[in-house]
Amino acid sequence: MKFRGVVEEKKVNKKLEAKDFITVGLFTALLFVVEFACGILGFIHPYIVASYVVMIPLVGAIPMMLFYTKIDKFGMISIMSVLLAIIMFVTGMGYLGAPLIIAAGVIADFVAKSGDYKDFKKIAISYGIFCLWICANYFPVIVSAKSYRQDLLDGGYTAEYCDSLFRAINSKTIAVLLVLCLLFGFLGAFLGKAVVRKHFEKAGIA
Repeated sequence: MKFRGVVEEKKVNKKLEAKDFITVGLFTALLFVVEFACGILGFIHPYIVASYVVMIPLVGAIPMMLFYTKIDKFGMISIMSVLLAIIMFVTGMGYLGAPLIIAAGVIADFVAKSGDYKDFKKIAISYGIFCLWICANYFPVIVSAKSYRQDLLDGGYTAEYCDSLFRAINSKTIAVLLVLCLLFGFLGAFLGKAVVRKHFEKAGIA
């Protein structure tokens, strides 16, 4: 398993190669599957939508910690964030959250790089910051509340569902959601690390 408590020194090719882009694409797809699965649960109750900041960082930590074991060059996390921003736009979440998604990815990349992508403490902090991209799901609810509500009503959602959604997610609660996202991302890193060590490392994957 690549990440350690102490940075190991070794010479690596710092230029991104084709295999690195393939790795980024693969793990971006896995992370989107996690986000999509959690998103489906949001149809059940709007408060589940607010709980994305807990569910996705914890469940997504498993593929992400495996992804971190594959990283040894700057740019892979940043590229993933750009791909996520594009996916969010294509799937109807608009472009409002794109700056947050990309900024979180780039900062997370720099933090992990400061530990040479091997220092687990830096990786845990990096993942916590990266998880802030999840809150981009909430930007349409907050920034364009009126039109977003109408879109939901036109899409078949009840007024009760909309009222509950806007009670849980609004300009007053977004700060709390961001903090929870960061916190559970940090905690999720430890969960993901444990799963990777138990299952993937034994299988020779990590």
